[in-house]
Amino acid sequence: MADFGLHNYQQEVVERALKGENIIIWLPTGGGKTRAAVYVAKKHLETTPNAKVMVLVNKVHLVDQHYNKEFEPHLGGTFIIKKVSGENKEKDFFGLVVKQSQVVICTAQILYNALINKEEARHVELSDITLLIIDECHHTHKEEAYNKVMRLYVEKKLKGEKPLPQILGLTASPGTGGAKALEKAVEHVLEICANLDSVIVSAKEYASELKEVVPKPRKSFKIVKERLKDPFRDHLISMMNSIHSHMNLPPDFRLKECGTQEYEADVVNLEHRGVQEKNRLLAQCALHLRQYNDALLINDTLRMIDAYRSLEEYYSKKRTNPIDGTDTFLLELFEENQVELKNLAMDSRFDNPKMDELQSTLLQQFGSGVPSRAIIFSKTRKSTHCLKDWVLKNRALQEAGIKADILIGAGNGNTYMTQNGQAETIRNFRMGSLNLLISTSVAEEGLDIPECNLVVRYGLLTNEIAQQQASGRARAENSEYAVVAQAGGREDRRERMNEYLEELTGQAIDRVQTMTPQDFCTKITQLQEMVVTCTKIEQRRQAEKRSRNTASSIQLLCRSCFTPVASGSDIKLVENMKHYTFGDQLTLKRSFEDWEPGCTIGCKICSEKWGFEIKYKKCAILPNLAIKNFVLESPGQERLPVKKWKDVPFTVEEFNFKEYCQENFLLD
Repeated sequence: MADFGLHNYQQEVVERALKGENIIIWLPTGGGKTRAAVYVAKKHLETTPNAKVMVLVNKVHLVDQHYNKEFEPHLGGTFIIKKVSGENKEKDFFGLVVKQSQVVICTAQILYNALINKEEARHVELSDITLLIIDECHHTHKEEAYNKVMRLYVEKKLKGEKPLPQILGLTASPGTGGAKALEKAVEHVLEICANLDSVIVSAKEYASELKEVVPKPRKSFKIVKERLKDPFRDHLISMMNSIHSHMNLPPDFRLKECGTQEYEADVVNLEHRGVQEKNRLLAQCALHLRQYNDALLINDTLRMIDAYRSLEEYYSKKRTNPIDGTDTFLLELFEENQVELKNLAMDSRFDNPKMDELQSTLLQQFGSGVPSRAIIFSKTRKSTHCLKDWVLKNRALQEAGIKADILIGAGNGNTYMTQNGQAETIRNFRMGSLNLLISTSVAEEGLDIPECNLVVRYGLLTNEIAQQQASGRARAENSEYAVVAQAGGREDRRERMNEYLEELTGQAIDRVQTMTPQDFCTKITQLQEMVVTCTKIEQRRQAEKRSRNTASSIQLLCRSCFTPVASGSDIKLVENMKHYTFGDQLTLKRSFEDWEPGCTIGCKICSEKWGFEIKYKKCAILPNLAIKNFVLESPGQERLPVKKWKDVPFTVEEFNFKEYCQENFLLD
């Protein structure tokens, strides 16, 4: 193993995998989990007849990263390695790619699609794979693609079907699954083990070496006092109270405190209730209250002007097509208060003290003159843009030599980055032309980011897994992990709770590791049998739900103005194509085999965005609708909002291209 550059603790954790056992490797961020997996893959390929290694990742950008950084450099000269993601065309003949390769790196969804697709060029059997490596395997739960793959594995295992691939999971933390007591945390770890049909291993004999190689950063809490006066916030709340009075809140409904996540949940429920009760006043007021609540949350974390701009942007899109008195009232309320809101937002006497503390934290690191790298983790894409704008306009930070840019998730639309944009930003950070990344959670796990001297968690409410992964980014010598929060505030409380949960995770894993092999196997089998049974019950329930109504009996109504749009029988499924939600951006940053995007479509009456047109097989112009923008009306006049097409209470028929052509182009 020495020629592969493995540390002793890495050799320790792969020992059982080299014997062919299913294992989960638990090592901290920066501990070299992927390198250890590459070594296991190499030995497996050298010693297993007709070996086929499949490496699964949960994000598209990790396909390229694992291929370029680890698998191709170490295995490419000897073995045939292919990378496949939604970004390239190999996914359309994935089965053939697997047959012709010895190592395949892909997203979990692509493998799952291949396992259930019966078309020969695309189909793959689990028995075709001899080693299945699952990166960030703590995501193997609920309806994640990892878990869908592993459910198929577990079903075959319980039926005694063979051969099945060896499993190798990688994680920096399985977490506690929301549990705060040891017994429940142990149950969660066992569930992850059951889902992966694996034992969990960690460094024991060489734990001290691991601590030397991956030292923990110095942790500091940067606690600030609450603003003594916040007239901008007060004014927003007074406007929200005006909406509360106007909307005639149901007597049985009591809203939580404005400016909290709990309040946001309340107004989401109110909007659903308004839709179900055909009460447009209630539904629209709830939607606007959510925007005001967002502004309060922004004001709590960022600058007042950022909060003001969020509302200004929202209402700039609402000035066209008011359709009734509700729209007029809500628009006039903002316009009547707009000037005063902006003046308050520009008043520096009431600036956010958290921003001052963030500035001080950055200057302590960068003001020393020592070359440094830092990451600020923030909650939303919008907040990263606001923080970048603040850094670029802050004279003290600019004089300290801070060169900042954002790093956010890849996707479609103006608020996302492309994969190439992500790679370029990380490359600039590595080369030193950038020294501060302002990132969402995308930088917490997986991405190959250089060691940082400072990691700041700012305005975040996340779980212990995210906290541990963010902390793992501060790997430079004498690095610092800082939390900027209000004294006794929700971020402060959550961070301290996460510290406890991190310790609890370790205790739970220790407890699982000390179980006798017989007790462990018995428990794992029980959990697997229960999951398979529950899955079948849920599938039956979903099938019954879809059979309750005929498609023609369901009406789709515009969610904003309740205008009838289509019958359920008008909806067709185009070869299991995903229904993409899409904003004003018309160009998708990837291509598809049978279709291309057209223009966005929306409601003629209220301008609510519905989705966009697609051109299918170069001739069929079809509307691609996001179901979350509609409400379903059943024969009994009951209204049901749904988020995803899989949840509609009727069966969506497959789209018949030949019939479409015959009906629309008079073909024989």
